[in-house]
This record gives sequence, structure tokens and C-alpha cells, in this order.
Amino acid sequence: MAKRLLDFRSDTVTRPTPGMRAAMNAAEVGDDVFDDDPTIHALEARLAEILGKQAALFVPSGTMSNLIGLRVHCQPGDEFLCEAGCHLFHWEQSGYAQIFGLAARPVPAPDYILRVEHLEGLPRGDRDNETRTRLVCLENTHNRGAGRINPFDNIKAISAWAQANTLRRHLDGARLFNAVVATGIPARDWAALFDTVNICFSKGLGAPVGSALAGDKETMTRARRIRRVLGGGMRQAGVIAAGALYALEHHVERLAEDHTNARRLGELIAANDGLTLSPAQIDTNIIYFEVAPRHGTAGEFVKKIATQGLLVLPVSRTHVRAVTHLDVTGDDVELAGEILRRVCPE
Repeated sequence: MAKRLLDFRSDTVTRPTPGMRAAMNAAEVGDDVFDDDPTIHALEARLAEILGKQAALFVPSGTMSNLIGLRVHCQPGDEFLCEAGCHLFHWEQSGYAQIFGLAARPVPAPDYILRVEHLEGLPRGDRDNETRTRLVCLENTHNRGAGRINPFDNIKAISAWAQANTLRRHLDGARLFNAVVATGIPARDWAALFDTVNICFSKGLGAPVGSALAGDKETMTRARRIRRVLGGGMRQAGVIAAGALYALEHHVERLAEDHTNARRLGELIAANDGLTLSPAQIDTNIIYFEVAPRHGTAGEFVKKIATQGLLVLPVSRTHVRAVTHLDVTGDDVELAGEILRRVCPE
């Protein structure tokens, strides 16, 4: 029998649990383009309730959810402010420019955490020759920031600043529930600081497909129209919505296990000569570490440990990402540590 691979590349590699598969198999469905799929209605209503929003819209992916979130707030030619390393700027093909003619204004932050002092003086649009700034976007938790949590009080300050500057606010909360579980601050408290919120069900929550955008009813009505032009009109999608709903009801609190496993994995990584946590702080379920030149490039190192049954993701010439998730156990973490010790002898 083939040896099972330890897959730490992402929290998107999970398989549906038996309970989730059963829920998907039993899902009541309809045609969502006609807005008559009862399982999608149930998912959207439940997420809106959890986030304290009037409505939510189920979409195939987080990239689409973010794209819709940008467009409902901005017209072609408008710009939005975002942290320079955020997912929607770095890893979503600049879809906002390709499709909707929007401009991003990336703002560097040394620790990936935007603060009011980074944003002061940036909004523009008072003069005819200026791009109009319409929106502030934040990501929480921050993927490239190694799952970093943007502190609640900091986001609260940015939200107040945005309102004072007549700017809308969008949250890429693909992994917001990781922040919820790690801090104990309810999802609705985080969501209250934004006009729209993107949630991903196929990352830490372990569903096979799907994300959602939440906001007020009027905004979600416009969002539904934009979803259609992006090819997001689905038919009997209650089958996948059932997986997302199951994840929402059963896989949130267990994220604490992923955080515990990530901290332990970080300890095991850092114990090896030539592997350095970067950053050293592990807030949630994502770990970045730097590979010393004697181990080769990050890509070469990743290939070497893959032959031993451990999968991680090279993200640059020198850095590697590892992510814990519901298919990773504490024993798996210890096995990963053993593989690293064999590959990185003292």
C-alpha cells in the first residue's frame, strides 16, 4: 500500500468529511439562477446571521467574491487602497483592472498590517486630473503575512478613518474564522467594521467549493447581477452549498486544533539548523520559513522532502509555506518533524 503523503501545502487540499459528504448527498436543490435553491438560501441566511449582515451571496470562489466586492463599491477609473502584499492585489491576476477598469493603490506595511498612519493623506479625487479613491480593503487573516491577525482595535481605527474620509470598506476575510477562534472576538464584531465581507468555505473550513460575500440587501442585489456577468450564475448548486453549510456549522471551533498544530510545527521547523521561521510569530494556521543556501533553493528543498512524503509550498527562492488544516493531525505534525530532522541533520 502506498505511503500516505503529509500534505501541508495549503488548507485548500482537504477532503470532505463523511458528515459533509452525507450532507451534500442529501441536499435539497433548485435552480439558483432562478433564485430557488433552498440549500443556498439556507447557507446565505446562516452566514448573514453569523456576520450580522442583512444578506449574503454564495459564489464559486474567493477571487470572484473579492472581485464583486470591489465592483459594488467602485466605478471604472476609481481606485482602492490595499496592503501591498494582500491576496487580492498579489494573487488574483489584477482582475479588477482586466474586467472592471479599477485601479489598485498598494500601500506597503512592514509587518503586513496596515495602520491609519500608513493611509493618512492618500485619498484623492478632489481635482479633475486625479483618480478617485473610493474604498479601503483589508485582509484578515493575512495569507502572505503567515496567517497574521490584524488586531481588532487597529481595524476599528481604520474603519473610523475610512468613514471620516467617505471611503467604503471591504474585508477579504477568506480566513476570518481563524481570527475569530484565535481571538474570541465574534465574527459579527469584525464584520460590523466593513460594508462587505468575503468568506471562504474551502480554506480552513474544509468545504470542497465556495465562498460568499455579505453586506446590506441593496448591495447584495447589485452583487448578484455582477456575479452573473462573471459567469457565477449556478444551477443546482445546493449540492456544494450543503458542504459549505456543514463546514460553517461543524468546522469553525475546531480551527483551534489547526492553530495548536501550527505552533508545534513551527517549533519543529525552527529546531533544524538552516531553517528559520520568517516571521517567527504564528498567529493561526500558516507558517513561513526561510531555507539556508546549504539546503539549496526553496524549490530544491521542497522536492527533497517530498521524496520523504512531506509536501509544502515554495513561495520564493528562499521561503517555504506550510499550512495546517483538518486533514492534519498532531501525529502528522510529529512525523513531519521527523522528516525534517532526517533531511536537515546537525
